[in-house]
Amino acid sequence: MNYFEFYGIAETFKPDAALLKKQFYAFSKQYHPDFFANEDDAKQQEILELSTLNNKAYQTLSDPNKLLDYILRLHNLVSEGAKPQLPADFLMEMMDINERLMDIETAEQFGHIGAEVAAIEGDMAEELSALTKDYESLKDTAKESRLNDIANIYYRQKYLLRIKESLDTFAARF
Repeated sequence: MNYFEFYGIAETFKPDAALLKKQFYAFSKQYHPDFFANEDDAKQQEILELSTLNNKAYQTLSDPNKLLDYILRLHNLVSEGAKPQLPADFLMEMMDINERLMDIETAEQFGHIGAEVAAIEGDMAEELSALTKDYESLKDTAKESRLNDIANIYYRQKYLLRIKESLDTFAARF
Protein backbone atom coordinates (compact mmCIF):
# COMPACT_ATOMS: atom_id res chain seq x y z
CA MET A 1 0.00 0.00 0.00
CA ASN A 2 1.09 3.54 -0.77
CA TYR A 3 2.33 5.15 2.46
CA PHE A 4 0.67 8.47 1.65
CA GLU A 5 -2.68 6.77 1.15
CA PHE A 6 -2.17 4.74 4.32
CA TYR A 7 -1.78 7.97 6.33
CA GLY A 8 -4.42 9.82 4.32
CA ILE A 9 -2.10 12.62 3.22
CA ALA A 10 -1.19 14.09 -0.16
CA GLU A 11 2.04 13.04 -1.82
CA THR A 12 4.63 15.60 -0.78
CA PHE A 13 8.35 15.92 -0.23
CA LYS A 14 7.66 17.92 2.94
CA PRO A 15 5.01 16.14 5.00
CA ASP A 16 3.78 17.75 8.20
CA ALA A 17 5.94 16.12 10.89
CA ALA A 18 3.37 16.62 13.65
CA LEU A 19 0.60 15.08 11.54
CA LEU A 20 2.82 12.12 10.64
CA LYS A 21 3.66 11.49 14.27
CA LYS A 22 0.00 11.80 15.28
CA GLN A 23 -1.07 9.27 12.62
CA PHE A 24 1.78 6.95 13.53
CA TYR A 25 0.81 6.89 17.21
CA ALA A 26 -2.89 6.51 16.43
CA PHE A 27 -2.18 3.54 14.14
CA SER A 28 0.31 2.12 16.63
CA LYS A 29 -2.49 1.92 19.17
CA GLN A 30 -5.09 0.75 16.66
CA TYR A 31 -2.92 -2.00 15.18
CA HIS A 32 -0.95 -3.10 18.22
CA PRO A 33 -0.69 -6.92 18.06
CA ASP A 34 -1.23 -7.31 21.83
CA PHE A 35 -4.81 -6.07 21.47
CA PHE A 36 -5.56 -8.93 19.07
CA ALA A 37 -4.01 -11.82 21.01
CA ASN A 38 -7.37 -13.59 21.32
CA GLU A 39 -8.23 -13.30 17.62
CA ASP A 40 -7.77 -16.06 15.06
CA ASP A 41 -4.47 -16.49 13.21
CA ALA A 42 -5.71 -14.69 10.08
CA LYS A 43 -6.72 -11.59 12.04
CA GLN A 44 -3.46 -11.62 14.02
CA GLN A 45 -1.50 -11.83 10.77
CA GLU A 46 -3.49 -8.95 9.26
CA ILE A 47 -2.84 -6.77 12.32
CA LEU A 48 0.85 -7.68 12.31
CA GLU A 49 1.09 -6.63 8.65
CA LEU A 50 -0.71 -3.33 9.37
CA SER A 51 1.57 -2.69 12.35
CA THR A 52 4.62 -3.36 10.17
CA LEU A 53 3.24 -1.13 7.42
CA ASN A 54 2.71 1.65 9.95
CA ASN A 55 6.32 1.41 11.16
CA LYS A 56 7.77 1.33 7.64
CA ALA A 57 5.56 4.19 6.47
CA TYR A 58 6.55 6.39 9.39
CA GLN A 59 10.26 5.61 9.05
CA THR A 60 10.13 6.42 5.33
CA LEU A 61 7.96 9.52 5.39
CA SER A 62 9.78 11.10 8.33
CA ASP A 63 13.27 10.73 6.81
CA PRO A 64 13.93 13.18 3.93
CA ASN A 65 16.39 10.86 2.15
CA LYS A 66 14.13 7.80 2.39
CA LEU A 67 11.16 9.95 1.38
CA LEU A 68 12.94 11.20 -1.74
CA ASP A 69 13.84 7.66 -2.73
CA TYR A 70 10.31 6.43 -1.98
CA ILE A 71 8.53 9.04 -4.11
CA LEU A 72 10.89 8.47 -7.03
CA ARG A 73 10.31 4.72 -6.76
CA LEU A 74 6.54 5.26 -6.66
CA HIS A 75 6.88 6.95 -10.04
CA ASN A 76 9.31 4.34 -11.40
CA LEU A 77 12.13 6.87 -11.71
CA VAL A 78 14.55 4.95 -9.48
CA SER A 79 15.32 1.27 -9.56
CA GLU A 80 18.09 -1.06 -8.46
CA GLY A 81 20.88 -1.30 -11.01
CA ALA A 82 19.58 1.62 -13.08
CA LYS A 83 22.14 3.36 -15.25
CA PRO A 84 20.98 6.98 -15.27
CA GLN A 85 22.04 9.38 -17.99
CA LEU A 86 23.93 12.01 -16.00
CA PRO A 87 24.84 15.36 -17.54
CA ALA A 88 28.22 15.29 -19.31
CA ASP A 89 29.45 18.43 -17.53
CA PHE A 90 28.69 16.86 -14.14
CA LEU A 91 30.53 13.66 -15.09
CA MET A 92 33.54 15.65 -16.30
CA GLU A 93 33.59 17.60 -13.04
CA MET A 94 33.47 14.37 -11.02
CA MET A 95 36.21 12.81 -13.14
CA ASP A 96 38.37 15.89 -12.54
CA ILE A 97 37.81 15.65 -8.78
CA ASN A 98 38.60 11.92 -8.82
CA GLU A 99 41.85 12.54 -10.70
CA ARG A 100 42.87 15.27 -8.27
CA LEU A 101 42.05 12.94 -5.37
CA MET A 102 44.52 10.40 -6.72
CA ASP A 103 47.23 13.07 -6.85
CA ILE A 104 46.74 14.55 -3.37
CA GLU A 105 50.01 15.11 -1.57
CA THR A 106 49.14 17.68 1.10
CA ALA A 107 46.44 18.34 3.64
CA GLU A 108 45.85 21.69 1.94
CA GLN A 109 45.03 19.98 -1.38
CA PHE A 110 42.74 17.61 0.49
CA GLY A 111 40.99 20.57 2.14
CA HIS A 112 40.42 22.32 -1.20
CA ILE A 113 38.86 19.22 -2.73
CA GLY A 114 36.74 18.64 0.37
CA ALA A 115 35.46 22.22 0.23
CA GLU A 116 34.70 21.89 -3.47
CA VAL A 117 32.73 18.69 -2.90
CA ALA A 118 30.85 20.32 -0.01
CA ALA A 119 29.97 23.28 -2.24
CA ILE A 120 28.67 20.97 -4.98
CA GLU A 121 26.64 19.08 -2.39
CA GLY A 122 25.23 22.34 -1.04
CA ASP A 123 24.27 23.53 -4.52
CA MET A 124 22.45 20.25 -5.18
CA ALA A 125 20.62 20.51 -1.85
CA GLU A 126 19.46 24.05 -2.71
CA GLU A 127 18.35 22.94 -6.18
CA LEU A 128 16.48 19.99 -4.70
CA SER A 129 14.81 22.20 -2.10
CA ALA A 130 13.61 24.59 -4.81
CA LEU A 131 12.24 21.73 -6.93
CA THR A 132 10.39 20.06 -4.06
CA LYS A 133 9.04 23.24 -2.45
CA ASP A 134 5.76 23.56 -4.38
CA TYR A 135 5.57 20.02 -5.76
CA GLU A 136 2.15 19.14 -4.35
CA SER A 137 0.53 22.18 -5.99
CA LEU A 138 1.61 21.23 -9.52
CA LYS A 139 -0.62 19.66 -12.17
CA ASP A 140 0.16 16.09 -13.32
CA THR A 141 2.23 17.02 -16.39
CA ALA A 142 4.25 19.56 -14.45
CA LYS A 143 4.74 17.04 -11.62
CA GLU A 144 6.10 14.49 -14.07
CA SER A 145 8.61 16.99 -15.44
CA ARG A 146 9.56 18.09 -11.94
CA LEU A 147 10.04 14.48 -10.82
CA ASN A 148 12.45 13.91 -13.70
CA ASP A 149 14.49 16.92 -12.58
CA ILE A 150 14.42 15.65 -8.99
CA ALA A 151 15.54 12.18 -10.13
CA ASN A 152 18.46 13.79 -11.94
CA ILE A 153 19.60 15.42 -8.70
CA TYR A 154 19.01 12.17 -6.81
CA TYR A 155 21.36 10.30 -9.13
CA ARG A 156 23.95 13.08 -9.01
CA GLN A 157 23.80 12.95 -5.20
CA LYS A 158 24.39 9.19 -5.30
CA TYR A 159 27.39 9.72 -7.56
CA LEU A 160 28.74 12.47 -5.30
CA LEU A 161 28.35 10.12 -2.33
CA ARG A 162 30.98 7.85 -3.90
CA ILE A 163 33.33 10.84 -4.17
CA LYS A 164 32.70 11.64 -0.49
CA GLU A 165 33.50 8.04 0.43
CA SER A 166 36.77 8.37 -1.45
CA LEU A 167 37.48 11.57 0.45
CA ASP A 168 36.89 9.71 3.72
CA THR A 169 39.40 7.07 2.64
CA PHE A 170 42.01 9.71 1.83
CA ALA A 171 41.30 11.59 5.07
CA ALA A 172 43.15 8.92 7.03
CA ARG A 173 46.37 10.00 5.30
CA PHE A 174 46.25 13.52 6.67
